[in-house]
Amino acid sequence: MMQKPSIQQLQLGASISLIALILLCLAWETVLAPFKPGGSLLMLKTLPLLLPLFGTLHGKRYTYKWASMFILLYFTEGIVRAWSDVGLSAKLALLEVLLTVIFFGCAIYYAKFTRAK
Repeated sequence: MMQKPSIQQLQLGASISLIALILLCLAWETVLAPFKPGGSLLMLKTLPLLLPLFGTLHGKRYTYKWASMFILLYFTEGIVRAWSDVGLSAKLALLEVLLTVIFFGCAIYYAKFTRAK
């Protein structure tokens, strides 16, 4: 039987996956497999990921609640690009999906376990 993760583990998982997603999106669209050679404006998709970063790092329950829905946009992008892209870009898209699933799971359980009873 699996034991319940601690609040600190959930916060750490959410924080690490969010930071990794930020770095992945930035590297993906500038260096690793940009849409256009030399990078593209798709790197700006990283900016909205900075919005929940402060609240996630500081354990703000409200941030975890709205960010769990917000991250689904990146999940959707990852699924679409994993299906439609080829090569390295498709692999990076699968990594994006994995990171969003980790963040989502940590965020919803963090919000659940920190609610007032």
